[in-house]
Amino acid sequence: MKIDVHNHFFPEAYLQSVEANPGLATVTHTPEGHRHLNYAGDYNVIDAGHVSLEARVEQLDQAGIDMQVLTLTTPGPHVETPERGVEVARLVNDELAAGVAGHPSRFVAMATLPMQDPGASVVELERAVTQLGLRGAMVFSNVNGKPLWAKEFWPIWEKAEALGAPILIHPTTPDPIPAGMDEWRLVPLIGFCADTSVAAAGMVFSGVMDAYPNLKVVLSHLGGAIAYLAERIERGWAIYPESREHITRSPMEYFSQMWVDTVSFSTHALMCAYEFHGPERMMLGSDYPHQIGDLFRCAPAIEALSIPDAEKQLIYETNAREVFRI
Repeated sequence: MKIDVHNHFFPEAYLQSVEANPGLATVTHTPEGHRHLNYAGDYNVIDAGHVSLEARVEQLDQAGIDMQVLTLTTPGPHVETPERGVEVARLVNDELAAGVAGHPSRFVAMATLPMQDPGASVVELERAVTQLGLRGAMVFSNVNGKPLWAKEFWPIWEKAEALGAPILIHPTTPDPIPAGMDEWRLVPLIGFCADTSVAAAGMVFSGVMDAYPNLKVVLSHLGGAIAYLAERIERGWAIYPESREHITRSPMEYFSQMWVDTVSFSTHALMCAYEFHGPERMMLGSDYPHQIGDLFRCAPAIEALSIPDAEKQLIYETNAREVFRI
């Protein structure tokens, strides 16, 4: 069985709500009839698979993917006012639960949270997991410029740990956008991976992973650049007193507790992640149906790796079943 843990779905009711209530997120229409969901630094081109689970199932069958873990994606409800963020999160989570109920053998889903209101996020996480049957939550790598390790968010991590609910960290636009990154779509190409890396390192160096040792954290896009930068991070921790302010163990020990998806279709990148994280911490991902994702390359990229079939099985299915309680 092949379970795709990184893909995205926009309930039609969510897109209609954004179009009717434009703010930092807007929906626009192109002359060719396409819809774009726009936000700072990037936009998503809405495909049939973004909004129709029936269309999605057809493509899953063609690609040989048995199941997906559905998530919303950028811009997310945190870009809205606090009151509207709560409304949007509840709307999306209700729609995700209804979609899963209609296709229980093909989909499970992760909640979205109104992270600009941490208290409401704790309430919504518990509702989503205990009442709607969602498996955990996808959060973004920063919340309107606030880092995930800010103390106001710690109650969310505490609740997630108590529920046994995984937290999937998905990148969003760095805030503020670094000079030059707003050209040539560099935000999604480079900025996303950079922001994921900062978020992951911050969760470690701030002491979040120490405080909540059983928190399940999943990093998008092969973990950003963590595997590539691991040796430099380790040296910095050993050398700089500031890096040891909140942790007493090597950062590598904390990173080893995290999982990554395989949204990179490069053998070299996949093997870098494999050698650092190990097959027990990798899970299949496609980034479908975004233009930069590829439902049809995700599994063949794993199949092409020169690793044992038993380890491929961990990546395809076993790890996802454990993390997302499938």
